[in-house]
Amino acid sequence: MSEQDIRATATLAVPVQCTLGEGATWCARTGRFYWTDIEGACLYRYDPGTGERMSWTMPERLATFALCAEPDHLLLGLATHLAFFDLTTREMRPIVDVEPELDTRLNDGRCDRQGRFVFGTKHEGAPMRAIGGFYRLNHDLSLERLPLPAPAISNSISFSPDGATMYFCDSPTREILACDYGADGTIGNVRVFTRLEDADGVPDGSTVDADGGLWNAQWGGGRVVRYGADGIETERVRVPTSQPSCVALGGPNLDTLYVTSARAELDAAALAAEPEAGGIFVAPGTRRGLAEPRFLGQWR
Repeated sequence: MSEQDIRATATLAVPVQCTLGEGATWCARTGRFYWTDIEGACLYRYDPGTGERMSWTMPERLATFALCAEPDHLLLGLATHLAFFDLTTREMRPIVDVEPELDTRLNDGRCDRQGRFVFGTKHEGAPMRAIGGFYRLNHDLSLERLPLPAPAISNSISFSPDGATMYFCDSPTREILACDYGADGTIGNVRVFTRLEDADGVPDGSTVDADGGLWNAQWGGGRVVRYGADGIETERVRVPTSQPSCVALGGPNLDTLYVTSARAELDAAALAAEPEAGGIFVAPGTRRGLAEPRFLGQWR
């Protein structure tokens, strides 16, 4: 990479100390940023215009979530199941359990361009094995397993601007995969999109910008890397903590990079060296993003 392709270091925007910050999501409708502390079982919301921060305690670990068509509603991917959640009343309506027979929990997820929620799971046993799955919650609230390779740690779920390509990964493999993704839900042509070339780091959460580039947080690498639609690295952002976990493009022009991070797995010496670990970081002036798709299934 040339120096002009390496952007300035992201800076701390929200000084929280999440054990496992994840699920970076920008709501273009309200101009607010959402994320979860998975291990803290807490949902957060931050308004950069006012500085207001809100939080909601969850009944179990919240791994992932999606905005809904209805105002103030979210689709929650809790550790064991999917549920609707009303931010105002705090009412929760369970939808379906996921992999109840396995030692797994939900992990990464995003809505596709048709407003269906696609997510994956993570094995919690030791040694970790690739026994999880990738799933889709459809508009009618039916759940289907997708014909994709079983992951140990699902991550990087995101979609091209036209919705015809899905990106995903099994983090320990250090590869991000892609597949053809039909508007009717059909999937095919699974292939390697890119392989991490750095000696450290594994692929974690991703988002796609308006030009079709994929931004990937690289856990253990202290960076966010952008890959063009051809899988070739184009630029990167340094993050002042070793464990960036997920990314979103937000702000009024959707050109501010938001990055969640984590304190999990850092010992006392590492935490002393990384006092901002677990916080939310921003890097302004990146490429323009796309409004996050909303889940179009109905609360009922």
